[in-house]
Amino acid sequence: MIDNLFIDGQWRAGEGDRRFDVTDPADLSTVARFAIAGERDCMDAVDAAAAAQESWAATAPRERGEMLRGAYEILTAEIEYFAELMVRENGKSWSDAIGEANYAKEFFRWFAEEAVRVPGDYRLSPAGDKRIIVDRQPIGVSLLITPWNFPAAMATRKLAPALAAGCTTILKPARETPLTAAYVVEVLRRAGLPRGVVNLVTPVPTGPLVKLMIDRPEVRKLSFTGSTEVGRDLLHACADTVVSTSMELGGNAPLVVLPGADLDEAVAGAVLAKMRNGGSACTAANRFYVHDSVHDEFVARMDAALAGISVGPGLDRSNGLGALVSVAERDKVAALVETALADGAKLVRGGNAAADGAFYDATLLTDVRHGSAISRTEIFGPVTAVVRFDEVDEAVRMANDTVYGLMAYVFGPEREAIAVGRRLEAGMVAINRGVVSDPAAPFGGVKQSGLGREGGSEGILEFLEEKYIALTA
Repeated sequence: MIDNLFIDGQWRAGEGDRRFDVTDPADLSTVARFAIAGERDCMDAVDAAAAAQESWAATAPRERGEMLRGAYEILTAEIEYFAELMVRENGKSWSDAIGEANYAKEFFRWFAEEAVRVPGDYRLSPAGDKRIIVDRQPIGVSLLITPWNFPAAMATRKLAPALAAGCTTILKPARETPLTAAYVVEVLRRAGLPRGVVNLVTPVPTGPLVKLMIDRPEVRKLSFTGSTEVGRDLLHACADTVVSTSMELGGNAPLVVLPGADLDEAVAGAVLAKMRNGGSACTAANRFYVHDSVHDEFVARMDAALAGISVGPGLDRSNGLGALVSVAERDKVAALVETALADGAKLVRGGNAAADGAFYDATLLTDVRHGSAISRTEIFGPVTAVVRFDEVDEAVRMANDTVYGLMAYVFGPEREAIAVGRRLEAGMVAINRGVVSDPAAPFGGVKQSGLGREGGSEGILEFLEEKYIALTA
C-alpha cells in the first residue's frame, strides 16, 4: 500500500518526513503511517497543477476519456484489493466495501463518456446583428476535499468529472482514510495521466493549509464533501478570492412510512437506507416517521430484520455490519442513544458498544420525540429512531423541520408516496426504495445540505465555465 504524497507525478514523503497513524477500527491496530504534507508540499501541489493546467485543458476530450476508461478497467481488475483497503482503514463490512468499490469505479466509466459530450450553443441573436456562441471551458485548478465515510466513491465522484472537463486537481482525503485515495491516484497514474494533472496531499494542520491553497490565485474551484459546519467555514474562505464552490454537506434524511405501505418493501428498503455503510452516510435515513396504522407491525418487522445482521470485522465476509471509523465516532453514537433514552425513547434492540474495536450494534428506538437531540443530529451510525404520526400533513411538517435537505425516503402506495415526495424539501427523494445513488443521476441537496450537483450530465458542468463569443452575423 502507498503511504506518501503524490506531487507533480512523483510519490514522495512530506517535508521533514512527518507521519500520522492510519488505524484499523476493527482491532485498533496501525495499518500504515502516512506522510504529512506541510506548507511547502501544499504549495508544490498547487504549482504542479497550475503548470499542467494549460496542456491538460488542450488535451483532446477523447484522450482524456480514454485515460479515465483505463482507470475504470484497472479498478475492475483489482476490485477486491480496492475493497480490502477500505475495510482495513475505514472498518466497514465487506459487502459495503465491495459495493462502494463497484460504485466508485463507475464514475470513471461514466465521465469517460461525458468528456466527449460537453454541450455548447450557437444561435442568431434576436436582433439579427450577431451570432451567439456559448463555449464551455475548464474552470482550472480544482481542490477536491473528501470525507472518510466513502473514501473511494467520494474521490472518484470528484476526480472523474474534473479530469474529464480538463481541470487539473489536488485531492485532499480525510486523515482517517488516505490509503484508498492514494490507491485511486496511483491507478490514474498507471492509466497514463500526465504529471501534475492529479496531486494528493494530507496537510497538517488541515484548516490553515487548506486556506493557503484556496488563497492561491491559481486555484479556481473547491469541491468539498463533509459536514455543514466545515462547509460554512470553507465558503467563508472561498469568498476572499471568489473561488467557485461545490458543496455536498450534511444530511438529516427523513423516512416516511405512509398508511397502506407494503411493509415487506418498506422494511427491506428501510434496512438499506439505514444500515448501508453502517449508517455512516449523509444519505442515511436518520428519522423514521411511521403512521400509527402500521407503526407496531413496522417496528416488529424492523426488529426481526436487524436481529439477522451480524456485527464484526469487515474482512470476515459473513458480517453485515462492520466497525465505525473510530472509537470516538462510536462513542458519539452511543451518547446520542443514551440521550434519546433519557428523553423518553424506548430501546427495542441493540444499544451496545463493543469492548474491543469501534463496533456498535444495530439499534432500534421507538417513542422518539420529534425535536429531540437524536432527531436533530446526523447520527452517522446504525441507529433507527422511530417517531409515530397520525396525519400525513404532520409527517411532512416534521420531515421538513430541519436546516438540511439532502435526501428523503417515502414508502406507501405510489401515487400518495410521489405526492408526499414532491412536498419534501430535499434534493433527492427515494420512492419505495432504499438506495438512489447512481453515477448517471445528479447527486446533491438543498438548504444547508449543499450547493451544486455531482454525477449525471450535471456533474461535469461544475468544472466548466461558460464563455460567450459574439460574431458578426
